[in-house]
Amino acid sequence: MVLILGVESSCDETAAAVVADDRTILADVVLSQLEEHRPFGGIVPEIAARAHLEHVDRLVAEAMARAGLRFDQLDAVAATGGPGLIGGVMVGVMTAKAIALAANKPFLAVNHLEGHALTARLTHSIDFPYLLLLASGGHCQLLAVLGVGRYKRLGTTIDDAAGEAFDKVAKMVGLGYPGGPQVQAWAAKGDPERFALPRPMKGKPGCDFSFSGLKNAVRLLVETLPQPLSERDVADVCAAFQAAVADSVGDRTRRAVAEFTRNWPEGRHLVVAGGVAANSALRAMLEKVASAGGLTFLAPPLKLCTDNAAMIAWAGVERFRLGLTDRLDFAPRPRWPLDPDAPKARGAGVKA
Repeated sequence: MVLILGVESSCDETAAAVVADDRTILADVVLSQLEEHRPFGGIVPEIAARAHLEHVDRLVAEAMARAGLRFDQLDAVAATGGPGLIGGVMVGVMTAKAIALAANKPFLAVNHLEGHALTARLTHSIDFPYLLLLASGGHCQLLAVLGVGRYKRLGTTIDDAAGEAFDKVAKMVGLGYPGGPQVQAWAAKGDPERFALPRPMKGKPGCDFSFSGLKNAVRLLVETLPQPLSERDVADVCAAFQAAVADSVGDRTRRAVAEFTRNWPEGRHLVVAGGVAANSALRAMLEKVASAGGLTFLAPPLKLCTDNAAMIAWAGVERFRLGLTDRLDFAPRPRWPLDPDAPKARGAGVKA
């Protein structure tokens, strides 16, 4: 049995996990930094890096204790090598390198996005290829997942990521951080048809996304409403925004399903991953899109959609079985596209 320790520190969660190659998660420990960042309404990179440095050793020790393992019983040590906030990535990489060196084990630098991309193989044991919607605070992409390290990008955001738009809209209507859960909760009480909002990119060729115009439309709408906003106004704005995102993502994904099934007819699944995958309205839309396109919809459990180390450890398992280890002079990467051959997307908000 292959046993991999994974360390995740790319954003605002410090995490450690131990995963076996039979898909057993022996330990999965996540420490959120929400309280540290909430007063600022978003993630402060310097605060995140310091928090990772303060807690990572304890979390690794806790994960190993829960797994009932010593470091010499591991087969390798994996860490997120990018993309992400570089200070945090450096903390995780240096921690994993130190353990690998001390225990004389291979080191594995994992692309954070590949961790999300391969999670469905940990939770559902599906075969390649499959279509992936990766939607989070920093990324929004549609990818054909062809194998470990083999990705074909079908679409990406040309400006902002979906999760970023949720956070910004939450702030506009006076809700707390993080915005995704808050917007979803208020949207459930609102009328999505009271306000008309645009559906960015809907009906246009290709599979790219755009959310900056929608975000600006919400800002202009809020400015026309009496201040402070009533609870009804907040609920209706959230409902209208969430419906617009779901419609836009559904349209873009529908086009990607058609392209995917045309080029990879053996593919059977549409998978969603990333923090935005926790949104129930988005999941419901994607289930309809998958069914209409002849694919089976899959979403990992909610705790494995947001950033975690189990996905990093599992991606480490996948890479280790193929002999894809890394040297200890690996340099952390703030940007690391899954499909390096994809044409550059236009727009300042593109993260990868």
